[in-house]
Amino acid sequence: MAHPVHRPRRLRRSPVLREMVRETRLAPGNFIYPLFVVEGRDVRRPIASMPGIFNLSLEHAVAEARLAKSLGVPSVILFGIPDHKDGQGTQGYARDGIVQRAIREIKAAEPDLQVIADVCLCEYTDHGHCGVLEDGHVVNDATLPLLAQMAVTCAQAGADIIAPSDMMDGRVGAIRKALDEVRLIDVPIMSYAVKYASGYYGPFREAAQSTPKSGDRRGYQMDPGNVREALKEAALDVEEGADMLMVKPALAYLDVIRAVRERFDLPLAAYNVSGEYAMLKAAGQNGWIDYERVMLETLTGIKRAGADLIITYHALEAAKLL
Repeated sequence: MAHPVHRPRRLRRSPVLREMVRETRLAPGNFIYPLFVVEGRDVRRPIASMPGIFNLSLEHAVAEARLAKSLGVPSVILFGIPDHKDGQGTQGYARDGIVQRAIREIKAAEPDLQVIADVCLCEYTDHGHCGVLEDGHVVNDATLPLLAQMAVTCAQAGADIIAPSDMMDGRVGAIRKALDEVRLIDVPIMSYAVKYASGYYGPFREAAQSTPKSGDRRGYQMDPGNVREALKEAALDVEEGADMLMVKPALAYLDVIRAVRERFDLPLAAYNVSGEYAMLKAAGQNGWIDYERVMLETLTGIKRAGADLIITYHALEAAKLL
């Protein structure tokens, strides 16, 4: 038509109009901020592949959690790096382990901040795998009691949410049963229901010192080519008692986020992982992109795909801009 009746540009004419009709909105309340907690005092060690992110001793982790809360970010997720590791990952479920102490101190300082405990053994085992290793293979069922014990000690330390990330079959049910047995029935589980064997995790493994010493994690994390399997994994976790679901990574799996969102009614998180963060940081530092604009665009895309919550290392920067 020479003179179209429908002109979508009419609603793009001004910032006010664009804001009025915006379909997807980001807010600091959408974000969960990861913290890497280490032993020692006055440790604030930069992670080379993740500019702006640090290994933090307890007092610095508390300060970072307070900063997140002051910026409107309602939750942090904790990863602990102990001084001592062994084949069973015993420091992961020790009552005085680094992550349990971090939970207690952060909750004492900021009672209203939601503290999520990542439950996995990879940071605590000397071999770097997410469970008990026998003859080079991770043994699923022998790992479940250890994950359940870690969930209980974290919840007893004050964790508001338990987030198992190991990808063992049946771990949500084992954790739910263990929590219920010690009368922690109100502690929800945010399951890493759909976690892919991804190359985007490299910087995290530097931060968490969790690179496997042999083999890889493809025997328990998901194949990147599969989406029907993602729906099966999510359905099993819902059946076992998961209260929230998660897809990890985010950017290469936006279609998976959308598929899970359309199938399930539970709150859905997406993990904007370390490699995704590192790429934007590197491009921004080289002047190849407008870092702040692309960061917000990326986070908006994850939310638009269907995520209610976004675990992201960009959380503090994005919250300041928003």
